[in-house]
Amino acid sequence: MSHPRFPQAVPPEDPNVPVWPRRRVLQTGLTLGSAAWLAGCASLIGQAKPQVVVVGGGWGGLGAVRALAAEQVAAVTLVEPNDRFMSCPMSGHYVAGVGSLDELLHGYQRVEALPGVQRVRARVQAIERDRREVVLDNGQRLRYDHLVLSPGVEYMEESLPGFAAAREALPVGFRAFEHQAVRAQVERFYAQGGTLVMSAPKPPYRCPPAPYERAMLIAEQIKKRGVRGKIVFLDANAAPTPAPTAQPILGALKAYADVIDYRPNVELQAVDAGRRTLQTSAGELRYDHANLVLPMRAQALVRQAGLGQRWAEVELPSFQAKADARIFVIGDAQGSPQPKSGQVAFGQGRAVGEEIARRLRGQSGPAPAGDIELPVGICWAATSHDEAINVNVVTTLSPGEAPKLRFTVDPQPSARSGAAAWSWARGVWRAMLG
Repeated sequence: MSHPRFPQAVPPEDPNVPVWPRRRVLQTGLTLGSAAWLAGCASLIGQAKPQVVVVGGGWGGLGAVRALAAEQVAAVTLVEPNDRFMSCPMSGHYVAGVGSLDELLHGYQRVEALPGVQRVRARVQAIERDRREVVLDNGQRLRYDHLVLSPGVEYMEESLPGFAAAREALPVGFRAFEHQAVRAQVERFYAQGGTLVMSAPKPPYRCPPAPYERAMLIAEQIKKRGVRGKIVFLDANAAPTPAPTAQPILGALKAYADVIDYRPNVELQAVDAGRRTLQTSAGELRYDHANLVLPMRAQALVRQAGLGQRWAEVELPSFQAKADARIFVIGDAQGSPQPKSGQVAFGQGRAVGEEIARRLRGQSGPAPAGDIELPVGICWAATSHDEAINVNVVTTLSPGEAPKLRFTVDPQPSARSGAAAWSWARGVWRAMLG
């Protein structure tokens, strides 16, 4: 189910993959500091293809690579250490024991076969902005004319004393390839019963509806499997976030009131994994199993490069780093008010790839007229194995005003949205990975 304001997107046979309003995103031309950047690139035009390095082979990075490959104005190097892509969106089904891991895993072969694209299997250790080089953990250095960063998030472990020492026993599962450990933990809970403590931090964090989704999918299995256990859900917020989703999610939680003890306005303060206790703002709580979602921030690479503190500071609508006009930061690492979700990241990547290509050609877009729309956000909060709540978000920029977010949310879960979620996911996975 796509937002009614947006035409359908690639692949055209799938009606659930939206296309962002490209004209509105890119029409701003040389605004927000890009004029000097373009002047500095003028000498590159007519020479060998410029070098664009894309860090991160997730939703945002793949969006940028796809767009740049289609434009064929640059040599593109994707830096991604993992052999395969793993989707965090839709992973709640797998974690709860009702979905296959294979559905979430996809190879990079078709991306690597795109014209002008190569992939380097390494991790980025540092960015040397003065040299315009990316330093890899294998000793290699990649020089760039333009750099696209989509490094994702890391957990703020220091926010919960005791967590770092218990990291292996308390997998969070909000980054790719962590889900297997959470699935194993959930299966132990099914077998042993007891109290499973789950949590949601205060935003911003990756995919805000996901902690509630995960709890409901597990609760469904508790009831189906006859597990002798319950979930205590500690929400640092007064209600599920983002606010427009609160009532539909609270309504869905009522179906699991006998197995989910939902406690709003409770913040985690410390964990003692040896004693299996949590210190919270509401007192001490014992647990048998725990899946704690910590506050998040951009990967340390953003701070090392001097692009921001908790999140990268970017100009809108270009997603150009405020500290460096040759760098763009997209996806969950950037600090705009846009939701931190897969669809938003993919749209940002596509828009940035097209913007870089336009600048390399020396083209300046028309002056903006009226509101500018950023890449659309679509996500789905599953409430059972076959039902979900659809959430659409449109972000607009008006001259001289802060970005405005407009939500369209299903008032209640439905099987239609449950099926549409999978159709959307498979369509976007094809668009990213071929």
